[in-house]
Amino acid sequence: MNKDLQDKGFLVTSTADIINWARTGSLHWMTFGLACCAVEMMHTSMPRYDLERFGTAPRASPRQSDLIIVAGTLTNKMAPAFRKIYDQMPEPRYVISMGSCANGGGYYHFGYSVVRGCDRIVPVDVYVPGCPPTAEALLYGILALQRKIRRTGTIVR
Repeated sequence: MNKDLQDKGFLVTSTADIINWARTGSLHWMTFGLACCAVEMMHTSMPRYDLERFGTAPRASPRQSDLIIVAGTLTNKMAPAFRKIYDQMPEPRYVISMGSCANGGGYYHFGYSVVRGCDRIVPVDVYVPGCPPTAEALLYGILALQRKIRRTGTIVR
């Protein structure tokens, strides 16, 4: 790449590559901490793991977020609010399901008030397993989401 830049003085790339590069480097995530997994999600933002070095930053408003991290047990009462928050997010929007409870109900799978996986409410892009998953696992999930964004096109998701 350096040799091409020295010879010609410019680089040639596609607009899609630039847009995908910008999307992976500026993921603004919204927390949806419902249970004990939210503590591990907070650890990922702290100085030891420093999630912001990958270009992500937490946001409090769904209108400013393009990623939502669901951490914990999703109940039937909370599901409509979760769907409403998801619908308020701008396109393209991504979802990370964090922990056994968010992935499939976990320990409370047979409870009458538990949604057996947040993928029944919204489409999920990355699943992070564990009870609770470690901060490293969530960090790996975010890196997997960045790889997925780079692979997909800008128009079709």
